[in-house]
Amino acid sequence: MKTALLYKNPKTLLNKGTGYLEEYSHSLNPYTGCSFGCSYCYVRQMPVSTFRQEEWGTWVDVKMGAAALLRKELHRAKGKGKVTIFMSSSTDPYQPIEHTEKVTRSLLEVMVEDPPDFLFVQTRSPLVHRDIDLLLQLGDKVRVSMTVETDLEDVRKHFSPAAPPIAARLKTLQLLAEAGVPVQATIAPILPSSEAFPDRLKALVNRVCVDDFFMGDGSGGRRTRSLGIDKLYAELGLEEWFSKDAYRIVYDRLRRVFPEDQIYLSQEGFAP
Repeated sequence: MKTALLYKNPKTLLNKGTGYLEEYSHSLNPYTGCSFGCSYCYVRQMPVSTFRQEEWGTWVDVKMGAAALLRKELHRAKGKGKVTIFMSSSTDPYQPIEHTEKVTRSLLEVMVEDPPDFLFVQTRSPLVHRDIDLLLQLGDKVRVSMTVETDLEDVRKHFSPAAPPIAARLKTLQLLAEAGVPVQATIAPILPSSEAFPDRLKALVNRVCVDDFFMGDGSGGRRTRSLGIDKLYAELGLEEWFSKDAYRIVYDRLRRVFPEDQIYLSQEGFAP
């Protein structure tokens, strides 16, 4: 499906960290909208999506002049205190359009020049590997969090057919870690996975975050239920994976492989 693009000139880029991201001073979204269009995305129920006539996943707004704007806002914010940035809260900074527009890369270039106290990069895209050169310059002031909801490709296709393949994400984690970029694997939201999933992750990372719809959608699961995600589980005959206790399946499996201090649950795994 072709993505409809709009080019806009935002008045601001850095937004105050609130709610689930209250431990961050700011959130930063290089784009509005996300062409991955995952079925379970909580942003589908937020005003940025509901106020648009087009279906979530079919449109992306590209923020023009983002680097120049961030340079000004970052300098101003640092003058007021500690700056910790979550990128991104309502889009994927490395969705396909980033290949050509390079808005995210331009923002990283600004942050290399004038580093925030901490930058958390949340993505599910192997494209983040392109920016290893910049990420390394941020040293321990950055962490890349790669979403890997499952190790089962057929499950991934069922819930998020437009998202990158699981194998490509795992390979990217390996490349980032080998290069020396701080990384974590983020199993969020938890989708049905195999018993071997923790072993696959253990070979790549020493930090894993586990989150689900009920802890992580900002509404105790209400937003997710309104999307009818339970029906997608039923289609696979895996209804038991859509419950408040399902996270224990994955969490307990991880504990058999990872030390407990390398496993983070929900909000603590995203904290600066």
